[in-house]
Amino acid sequence: MNVLLGERVLCKAIAVKYAWIGKNKAAWPVTVTCEVMGVSASGYFEHQRRRRSGQPCAPRGGRLSNEALLAHIRAIHAEVKGEYGWPRVWRELLARGIRVGKDRGQRLMHTQGIKGAASGNSW
Repeated sequence: MNVLLGERVLCKAIAVKYAWIGKNKAAWPVTVTCEVMGVSASGYFEHQRRRRSGQPCAPRGGRLSNEALLAHIRAIHAEVKGEYGWPRVWRELLARGIRVGKDRGQRLMHTQGIKGAASGNSW
């Protein structure tokens, strides 16, 4: 098979590129065909793993919606009786395996009026 035939699928969806790589892996090394097709070898192998396990093609640990994240934030806030501010809520989210950026957590808490209890320290 001519390598130039791969040029036809260079602009196609990632799944088409992965299919072409899989079809031609007996003729060329996967790492070389991945480089030619402009995809990462790790992405190809992850795609293959998902196909074998029957998982959807969405990435693992996809981004939570704001509503879902707020539900987690409100649950943590209720569990600690409103004591935690955004830094501790953010750390608690991470401890529970919910990956979220500091700024996003802080922004959501601020826009919803979720605040931690004021400390007893008055300077």
